Amino acid sequence: MMVGQAVEPGHFDRRDFLKMTGAGAMVLTMTPFAAEATPEMVTEALAKVLGNKKFKDGRIKITLPEIAENGAAVAMRVAVDGPMTADDHVTAIHMFSEGNPLPYIGSYRLSPRNGKAEISLRIRLAQSQKIVVAAETSKGETFLARQGIKVTLGGCGG
Repeated sequence: MMVGQAVEPGHFDRRDFLKMTGAGAMVLTMTPFAAEATPEMVTEALAKVLGNKKFKDGRIKITLPEIAENGAAVAMRVAVDGPMTADDHVTAIHMFSEGNPLPYIGSYRLSPRNGKAEISLRIRLAQSQKIVVAAETSKGETFLARQGIKVTLGGCGG
């Protein structure tokens, strides 16, 4: 197509098509994906996983560093106080984030054979945020805890 030449709508030659798709692909790859999860999305995700249960405070201890210099692999430990007997034990631990692209981190199912209601893992965090943990027990109780963490890039604010 020559400069100044009129093009009928919907008619492109191969070069025009390649230019447009190449420019679109470049924009998509250069645009970082924004963290999208919000506290409201975490509440919705909690409801999907646990239904409309009433949450109690206490029993859950979340261990995270105060500041993570790199959000790519943050060490996290969750412990739930209580017995791990056949009649009374933690059956599940569910984890969510309020600042990652998706709110759901994961769930772990437990039984009395675990001995302790305790898990350790590394998580990826997109930005400073709160981690939300819910625990279910064999007696139908549900507990909830939140822990904030500041994620920096190379230890320089953020």
